[in-house]
Amino acid sequence: MSSLEIAVIAAYGLVLLVLSVYGSHRYFMAYLYYRHKYNVPVPRHRWEVMPRVTVQLPVFNEMYVVERLIAAVCELDYPAERLEVQVLDDSTDETTGIARRAVEGWKARGVDIHYVHRTNRQGFKAGALENGLVTATGEFVAVFDADFVPPKDFLRKTVNYFTDDGVGMVQVRWEHLNRGYSSLTEVQSILLDAHFVIEHTARNRSGRFFNFNGTAGIWRRTTIAAAGGWQHDTLTEDLDLSYRAQMKGWKFVFLPEVVAPAEIPVEMSAFKSQQHRWAKGSIQTAMKLLPRIFKSDLPREVKKEAFFHLTANVAYLLMIPLAVLMPITVVVRVSHGWIEVLLLDLPFFATATMSVCVFYVASQREIHATTWQRIKYLPYLMALGIGLSVNQARAVVEALLGHQTAFTRTPKSGVQGGTAVAPKRRYRMAVSLQPLLELALAAYFTLAVVWVIDRGVWYSLPFLILFQAGFAYVGLMSAIEGLRDFWGRFVPAPQQVADAE
Repeated sequence: MSSLEIAVIAAYGLVLLVLSVYGSHRYFMAYLYYRHKYNVPVPRHRWEVMPRVTVQLPVFNEMYVVERLIAAVCELDYPAERLEVQVLDDSTDETTGIARRAVEGWKARGVDIHYVHRTNRQGFKAGALENGLVTATGEFVAVFDADFVPPKDFLRKTVNYFTDDGVGMVQVRWEHLNRGYSSLTEVQSILLDAHFVIEHTARNRSGRFFNFNGTAGIWRRTTIAAAGGWQHDTLTEDLDLSYRAQMKGWKFVFLPEVVAPAEIPVEMSAFKSQQHRWAKGSIQTAMKLLPRIFKSDLPREVKKEAFFHLTANVAYLLMIPLAVLMPITVVVRVSHGWIEVLLLDLPFFATATMSVCVFYVASQREIHATTWQRIKYLPYLMALGIGLSVNQARAVVEALLGHQTAFTRTPKSGVQGGTAVAPKRRYRMAVSLQPLLELALAAYFTLAVVWVIDRGVWYSLPFLILFQAGFAYVGLMSAIEGLRDFWGRFVPAPQQVADAE
């Protein structure tokens, strides 16, 4: 090989090595899960007199789902005299009127419910939660985002764990109201199932740190204060507070058998916005807290898992050079025989690609999905993960450079199952040039696919097609939605015309 060829192969191999380390960590998570699966937490006691609980509902422009949320919370099976509900509304649209009417209606029925409206979004969600605590009367504080429909027995199934004075937070598993709406929502469901069923259970029951997910959990109020309160210097205030609280010695409990249904984004633009926020926030939290964690006297295994947990999105940043180098290395290695191909691609396949399959199939097995349900979405899942690389890499770079952005809400439309129960008017997303880069990468891999087919290099074809399909799907869907929203600025949508009339 020439010096340039060696440099290209070396760079490709280095990227594969780091990605393989993160991929292998999925095997470790699965190992921890099965090792500690039966270490089921149980309440120390049961309350003789139920404690007072405040349920906080932070909302911002949620006209399609806010009534559903308020109704579900007001119907919780809990002593009325021990329950307080706060609707923390920062909205700037019709949501304010809808929420006020709903609050007044439930207040007339005897529910201790309060409407709190801020005229600014200082601190975004974290600021709203902190502001609500000023007047909250509960010893414990539950939080639900606007797209959730908590089950009636949520509090009764969680609050007894706080009879242990060391427990600071209890998180339950998310379920998905609209899992079957589309292939995109099916894949999102699988991604979330793995996060909750495998990762949360493995971390929590093995004594490592895990995090409150911003919703469908309940906090001891003194834990929030002891950890420094809600802070808004990251986009993932929930992750930040979770780590600060556990560093103070508070215990967390995860209950995978208790579920809280929620709506999943049904559009690519909304999904990407949500994933961008989570990825950027996790890197911001890593930069903020990892130095403290490494300097602490926490056990080594806790520090190690905190590093992998908080920096996991760095893998997306490495996917971009991998995507650029992969077709080039195929061309280089074709002239040097199949051994060079095996030396690089097979270890990557075993540690990265196969780890994805094992990880997500295991999560679906644990929620009792059929064999066909476990495997049929795997190619789609892997392609979608690849296609998100540009979006997530941008989030990581923004976090590393300290580029501050506002907390962008995830649009909800009241979709449940396969039916949209809300009007069809859409929240418009910001138009971006990012889909052009995704489509350019798709075109790049299309040329690579044509080249390897022409030369009969079949062993590289599956990888290339996976990257081609991932970038093409994400880029095309984003472009279509972006053009729709751009055009919608000049031509009113049918629902808007009806509203005007």
